[in-house]
Amino acid sequence: MGIRNRAARTASTTDRPHWASRVEDVKNTVVGGALRRLRWDLRLQPFHGLGSPDRVRILAKVLYASPGTPADFHDQPVQDMRSMAVRGWRNFAGQVAPHREVHVMLGDREFTVRADRAGIVDALLDVSLPPGRHQAVLWTAPDNAVTADVTVVASGTEVGLVSDIDDTVMVTWLPRPLLAFWNAFVVHQSSRQVVPGMPMLYQRLLREHPDMPVVYLSTGAWNVFPVLQRFLYRNGYPDGPLLLTDWGPTNTGFFRSGREHKHRALEHLAAEHPGIRWILVGDDGQHDPTIYAEFSQRHPDRVEEVLIRQLTESEQLLAHGSLRPRGSAAQRLGSPLTLAAPDGHGLLAALQRAGRIRT
Repeated sequence: MGIRNRAARTASTTDRPHWASRVEDVKNTVVGGALRRLRWDLRLQPFHGLGSPDRVRILAKVLYASPGTPADFHDQPVQDMRSMAVRGWRNFAGQVAPHREVHVMLGDREFTVRADRAGIVDALLDVSLPPGRHQAVLWTAPDNAVTADVTVVASGTEVGLVSDIDDTVMVTWLPRPLLAFWNAFVVHQSSRQVVPGMPMLYQRLLREHPDMPVVYLSTGAWNVFPVLQRFLYRNGYPDGPLLLTDWGPTNTGFFRSGREHKHRALEHLAAEHPGIRWILVGDDGQHDPTIYAEFSQRHPDRVEEVLIRQLTESEQLLAHGSLRPRGSAAQRLGSPLTLAAPDGHGLLAALQRAGRIRT
């Protein structure tokens, strides 16, 4: 059928789920059953997909919604997301619908995929599409169809950009253990602060490489996708897919490994786009330098450059409890070119001095 369900392969890696996963499954079954008896409907939250002319990755989430909720409730243009100007906890108030079949129409072909135990659809579809922006139509029933943007990268594209989000494109002044909670449940979307010069840096890189795909890779939960998408749009960052994760329990523990999520995402990009050299952008407050250095060592011909935003001493202390940048030694390993600066202005200047961007 031309479908490769990434979620199903991941879920089968261990035979017996962690007890927290089993508890969550019971909760989803009980609450889902109660909502169906109350005649709640299924609604789809589409995410931006990415792929090549031969294969694309479709991402979405299946949720329950109260009777009368519009089919396109989660499918609003980013510039019209007035409802996203709310505190993030509301994005976590929904109930997922696990293991539901989802139909996808892309190009002239229809596919059937299945959500995982967290309600996430993550499937690779074998298709034949020209490069550019496309729209996939997704539905579980005829009355709840939504559209999902899909960016198809041309086969001859040479450079792409992968960017971290927290402390790289936006800053929240909180200790790292509280950052995810605060961003997700408390902070108003407009309270997030943009890192100076980073939108200009990304736009300048895009002018240098007009066909460059831009991918935002974060350990944040899919629940905050609308808020992050709105933040990026309002602050002038280039449009592109967000690769987030699910915060819930896994087959092996209470929470997914954010570091492993980034490793898998980078390997997937390398496999699906073998001709692209990636500009990897992150910060030195957590594991980005090490993750990028390890990727560079495994794929030295797949990295254009590594750009690291240097956190201030105060930010370092909040990020991981130390004034010393984490992974600073790893920045010097494996990368063809690693540049570091406190913000986007400094990184742009460093690129110009190195001759990587025209002055």
